[in-house]
Amino acid sequence: MTQPARARIERAIVAKLREAPDGRPRRDQLAGALRETLTDLRLVVPAGELRTLERWFDDRLFGLGELAPLLRDDRVTEVMVNGLKGVWVERDGRLEETGIRFSDPEEILILIERLVAPLGRRIDLASPLVDGRLPDGSRVHAVIPPISLVGPVLTIRRFAARPLSPDDLVRNGTVSREGIDFLAQAVRDRRSVLVSGGTSSGKTTTLNALAFAIGEHERIVTIEDAAELRLPQPNVVALETRPPSVEGTGAIDVRSLLRAALRMRPDRIVVGEVRGGEALDMLQAMNTGHRGSLTTAHANGARHALMRIETMALMAGIDLPLEAVREQIRRGIDVVVHQERDASGARRITEIAELSADRGAPYELEAVLR
Repeated sequence: MTQPARARIERAIVAKLREAPDGRPRRDQLAGALRETLTDLRLVVPAGELRTLERWFDDRLFGLGELAPLLRDDRVTEVMVNGLKGVWVERDGRLEETGIRFSDPEEILILIERLVAPLGRRIDLASPLVDGRLPDGSRVHAVIPPISLVGPVLTIRRFAARPLSPDDLVRNGTVSREGIDFLAQAVRDRRSVLVSGGTSSGKTTTLNALAFAIGEHERIVTIEDAAELRLPQPNVVALETRPPSVEGTGAIDVRSLLRAALRMRPDRIVVGEVRGGEALDMLQAMNTGHRGSLTTAHANGARHALMRIETMALMAGIDLPLEAVREQIRRGIDVVVHQERDASGARRITEIAELSADRGAPYELEAVLR
């Protein structure tokens, strides 16, 4: 069907949907409105094409328009709308330009609003940046002018329908069997593990897989900015941060959730990622009876990850001597795992190192895998 024909049908459908008593188009009325419109216009559409047409109008009028087919592709893990400059995706670990282009910033704004409004979030000139988690666990991030200079920018990071297990990491080539066996045993032995890596290197996926080794009878509290972890154990409490309201109040950060978690009688605490002063709270938990806790951090290598944890702990606003922070790191973190994504898009664990509790210069790492 030609584009002008679809446009004519769309105008007629919208007019019919707006005939509802409250004047608001309803999704469940779309199929009936489409069939009535085709009858009125004396158009005959085969049954197979009718289903395709119905889905197309559903995407356009109620869904994510041209982005919807991308999000139905299981191989697509990230969708990136760069304003009017085009749409990119990460498919099978590689960035690709899709050829989709928006001609009007308002089209992108409508899509962003459809995503964030059900989450109780808003985006406008007063709040030009928004983060959220979709019902399927995917993360959505949007930024609009004046913050963005290229128009509305939308990024959607999708997650697999089934979380990867340790065996999956071996099959994918992320880590060797010897490496995953060592890490799984370290988790079972209640050794605290730090997973490091760059953006989109697979840190959270590896963290989730390692958490499979935690015993079923242990109580786990997870803390994340956007809930991504899906653990198989029965006794899991998932906590998620909350941004400030429009009035600038009511924010709950990772540090607040860490303090709350300590009152929930956890056997293990899993922090999705430490980015600031909460690193000190995490270290204190590791050093005060919560051995075997897990977390991630952005870094370029295993040793660099420890230096970043050190820097972030000093950002906590507590006047602690540097050597005291380093001692907490040496006593709290047992194993550092570093992961990278190569040019082909494959994610691989490149370093597994044990941290000695004895004084190093400033840290003594013994490579298990390199």
